[in-house]
Amino acid sequence: MWVKAIRVHELGGPEVSKEAVGVVSAVGPGVTSFKVGDVVGYADNPMGSYAEEQIIPASVAIPIPPAIDYKTAASVLLKGMTAYVLVRQAFKVQRGHTVLVHAAAGGVGSLLCQWAKALGATVIGTVSTEEKAAQATQDGCQHVIVYTKEDFVTRVAEVTSGEGVHVVYDAVGKDTFQVKTKPSWQLCMCPWQGSLACLMSRGCMISYGQSSGNRPDPVQLSDLAPKSLILGRPGLMHYTTNRDELLQAAGEVFTNVMSGVLQVRVNHVYLLSEAARAHKDLEARRTSGSIVLVPDGQRL
Repeated sequence: MWVKAIRVHELGGPEVSKEAVGVVSAVGPGVTSFKVGDVVGYADNPMGSYAEEQIIPASVAIPIPPAIDYKTAASVLLKGMTAYVLVRQAFKVQRGHTVLVHAAAGGVGSLLCQWAKALGATVIGTVSTEEKAAQATQDGCQHVIVYTKEDFVTRVAEVTSGEGVHVVYDAVGKDTFQVKTKPSWQLCMCPWQGSLACLMSRGCMISYGQSSGNRPDPVQLSDLAPKSLILGRPGLMHYTTNRDELLQAAGEVFTNVMSGVLQVRVNHVYLLSEAARAHKDLEARRTSGSIVLVPDGQRL
C-alpha cells in the first residue's frame, strides 16, 4: 500500500492491513529521527494501511532510500523482509542447496526464487499456470512444475534423482501438504505427504502461509521421524524484535533491490477505492508478483 502521508508518533495507528510507504506529514513530540518530507515505510505492524493518511510509531518507520521509488518500496518491504527471514534466518540457504518454492510466481515466492538463486542454490518452483511458469523461470527457477498438470512430488523426485530437496518453502498450505497417494509413490505415510515427501533426510519444511486453507489434521511429531525432518513456522515479527534487527532486514532487502539481485514485479496497481476488486483478483489467482494500492487522486 502507498499512502499519501504518514504522521510519525511514538504510539498509535488504526486497524486495517499492515504495510505502506508514504511521506511524513507530521512528527510527534520526542521524535528526532524523522522530519516532515521524509519518505518512510513500515511492514507487519501496526495495522491500518488502507488509508490516505496514517499514524505510525517512530520505532517501526523505515527510511526509504532515494534510489527506490514509492511503488517498488511499498511492494517489497513486507515481502522482501519475509524472504530475508526465510532464506537468511529460518533456514540459511547456501551454495549447493536445492530448494523447493511453492507459489513461485507470487509476491514472496518471486523474491525467494531470485534470492535463493543468487545465494547459489538450485531452485525448483511450483506454479498453477503456464504464464506463471514463464515468470518463475525469469525469476531464477531452474525447474518449474505446473502443479495443476503434473504431480509435484513425482517431479521433484525426478529432478533430484530421488534425493529430495534441502528445504521446502510453502505458503500454499492444504493443497500442497495433502495430496492423494498412489501405490507406486515412495512416500512417508503422513498427512503432509506432499511437501514433506519432497525433502531429503534431515531436510527442513518451512511453512509461512496457507492460501489454500489450513490443514484439517494436526501434524504428528512421529511423521517427521522417518527422515529426521525439521518443521518450522517463522514469523517476521520474531526476527525484527528490535530496531537493529528491523533495519538489518530492510537494509538487506534494499541492497539487493538496488544491486539488481531482486527484481520487484509490481504487476498490478489499483486505486484504494478498488481494494475489494484487488482482493477478489487475488483470491481467484488472477494476479502474480506484487499488488499496490494507490490513494484515489494519485497517478497509477
